[in-house]
Amino acid sequence: MSERTGLDDLFSFEEEAPPRTGRERGRRPRAALRTVVVAAAVTAVVLAGLRAVGLQVSIWIVVAGVLAVLAVRRVTAALSPPPPPRGGYRAPAGEEPGSYNWGARDALRAAINGWEVPLDWSATRPERFSKVVLPRLAELADERLRQRHGLTRESDPARARALLGDRLWTFLDTPPRRTPSPRDLAAIVAELEKI
Repeated sequence: MSERTGLDDLFSFEEEAPPRTGRERGRRPRAALRTVVVAAAVTAVVLAGLRAVGLQVSIWIVVAGVLAVLAVRRVTAALSPPPPPRGGYRAPAGEEPGSYNWGARDALRAAINGWEVPLDWSATRPERFSKVVLPRLAELADERLRQRHGLTRESDPARARALLGDRLWTFLDTPPRRTPSPRDLAAIVAELEKI
């Protein structure tokens, strides 16, 4: 348990590949067969065109060229962005043309907004802080305790209190009467990362 886990690691998400079905297993041989048929047809057309204009080129050079073009086409198709949604919706562009697609889903921005908006709302209303932000911080503390020490505040309160420290335990256990300052919140987060 010597690995250090930052709070941003808790926000990360790794998707597991779905299990392959019988239909998906049959697609690869069909795709390979289709590629061979297309390559043969394009090679025949190119060779016929070259011979019609009086050029003699080795069949293997033409086959290699056609396969290279098909491979580049497949790679660029896999790397191309998804098509725009139907219905006339156009994703807004950035401040300058081509600078950033603000319509794209940005996981870091979503995570920041997940904290920024509730913190902003709770700046003047301590009850909002106690109902929205404090439970999130408590979940982070419990997750951190679970990952590092195999317990939560509920499962082993005495050991959790010893690991969290009195200041952090009191902060998470008792709702504050006023919204903590940014400096206080930074100290709390630093204590959470030490767990």
